Amino acid sequence: MEFDLGEDVRLLQQSTRELLERESPLSEARAVMEDSSDGFSKSLYGQLGELGYLSLLLPEDEGGMGSLAFVAVMEEAGRHAFPGPLLDGVLATRALAACDAPDAREWKRRATAGESLVVLARSETAEVVSPSPLAARCSGGRAEGSKLFVPFGAQADALLVETRDGLALVARPGTGWRATPMPTLDHAQRFAEIELANDAASLVADADGAAAILADVDRLAALGAAAQLLGVMERCLEMTLDYTKQREAFGVPIASFQALQHRCADMLARTEGTRSATYRAAWATDHDPGEAGYLTAVAKAWAGPAARHVCGETIQMHGGVGFTWEYDPHIFLKRAHTLEAFYGDTRSQLDAALDARRL
Repeated sequence: MEFDLGEDVRLLQQSTRELLERESPLSEARAVMEDSSDGFSKSLYGQLGELGYLSLLLPEDEGGMGSLAFVAVMEEAGRHAFPGPLLDGVLATRALAACDAPDAREWKRRATAGESLVVLARSETAEVVSPSPLAARCSGGRAEGSKLFVPFGAQADALLVETRDGLALVARPGTGWRATPMPTLDHAQRFAEIELANDAASLVADADGAAAILADVDRLAALGAAAQLLGVMERCLEMTLDYTKQREAFGVPIASFQALQHRCADMLARTEGTRSATYRAAWATDHDPGEAGYLTAVAKAWAGPAARHVCGETIQMHGGVGFTWEYDPHIFLKRAHTLEAFYGDTRSQLDAALDARRL
């Protein structure tokens, strides 16, 4: 079977690459990651909203372009180690669109336009296997509880909070909520622990509705993370090939050494395997929903370890400078570790894939 992206998706991918190269080259993005307290450019995030990027997963009549376009954009974000809540913002707008409450519709409008940042607040424990039951509550317009590893939680204007009662929309009060930074090794991401005791809350989906919405979001989050991991791998492979062609040993480029050629070939095989799995899952999301969950779990389970290997090889083949701060490989290795651990870690995705095929 011959498979290729449509003209509209190819044009979107190319324009996204040009936009990020112009507005967020890695040399400038590193300064934003390392020196900015927000960890991203709010003006550029607003620009992405104006250009329709935050609407990618909405229905077509609301600016959506489907899962293939979503994956193509996330792949470019990975290639550029793009800092900020692009994936998290797209997922939140998808969740808001599935809620019928008036508050959800208004915040969806603001979020898709890039006027406001809305993110999901889910985890209450660091445990991935057999986590404790949810303790957060939302009743009478008041949300209470705490959430861990909320992406850009300190910078968000509103949170979609998973509670025992359903999905709660919590707007930032005038004084803000209590957000404690949770630093990780990835400078392109900001996580926070959020303490909620807010009266500015509304239940936008009951418990059953929230379960369906979040299951959909979890699948798309894994798909988006796999696409970003693909972009990370592509860029690392390019950096490695460029460096090995320039670096010389014994008077010849090290790219001429067969042992390194074999390692680069292995990097390419893992990268192209990730591409096949990720785009197959994206196609199924739009055309074969019954297989989408299984294929997405396979793609994410493959992409995480593959990206970790490719990024590690990039650092190794850069030699003594590979792990230094001034060079870029460590940025992509850190991104890979974050993307592998979050949005459905490798173990949970393997379990999901096996469950889908268990007779």
